[in-house]
Amino acid sequence: MQSHRMSGHRAKHDRTPSTQYHSNSTMKPRQPNFDPIAKPYRWLEYLTLGRTLEHCRLHFLSSLLQQKSALVIGDGDGRFTVQLLIANPTIEVDAVDTSATMLQLLRQRCEAANTATRLTTHQTSALTLPLETTSSKTDLVVTHFFLDCLTQSDLEALIARTTKHLRPGSLWLLSDFRIPSGRMRLPAKALVRTLYFAFRILTGLRTTQLPDHATPLTQAGLTRKALHHSLAGILTTELWQVGADYQPKNRPPVPGPQTPEINFPAS
Repeated sequence: MQSHRMSGHRAKHDRTPSTQYHSNSTMKPRQPNFDPIAKPYRWLEYLTLGRTLEHCRLHFLSSLLQQKSALVIGDGDGRFTVQLLIANPTIEVDAVDTSATMLQLLRQRCEAANTATRLTTHQTSALTLPLETTSSKTDLVVTHFFLDCLTQSDLEALIARTTKHLRPGSLWLLSDFRIPSGRMRLPAKALVRTLYFAFRILTGLRTTQLPDHATPLTQAGLTRKALHHSLAGILTTELWQVGADYQPKNRPPVPGPQTPEINFPAS
């Protein structure tokens, strides 16, 4: 759990280091504020779960070396994003987060790694990001420990508005908490409940239960291609792919070649 490019091409020289959008606050509930925990977030994560979440984020990194344009939503302090930019020297990333401090930390990491020229940040909710400000060539979406910050209705809205701008073969990489069956079910429930309670106090997050991402992703035309569970099944990392015959409703074909079908490594 942590804080939160597609239609409308922009030439590279038009890319700006950061954009910020404002919406009518009377139309939407108040967003959680992740700024207070941004700087200590890494160490809070390490103290509670060690490097397990970090390993989840990076598990399928070697499968993302052919992508050209990524939309990374809610990567927090940017540890995954900078590793993606380093591993894939041709990819360009649009990073979306509501937290100005998280985005600042991300930019600092990318500047230190000499990858900042391929990064564009957007301080806004992924549910309201103007899609015309981002590239039409997006072939990768990343949501690590972000979907669990959404209600089921918001998650379905995010998937619906995002997938309609993807091309056949595009990938969606996600990591999240889950409630496994068997003897770990009760410990997992207790851990997730404790984390939601802590984030409610620290950030004002109102979500209280894990949403179902598999159903809306499947209904949107994606297929889960690879899966990895860790921490006795409490954490899941998944690679989903848009089908080769995918055609969004009420939208003309996305220009450009299809992203090739990828043979993912065994988990």
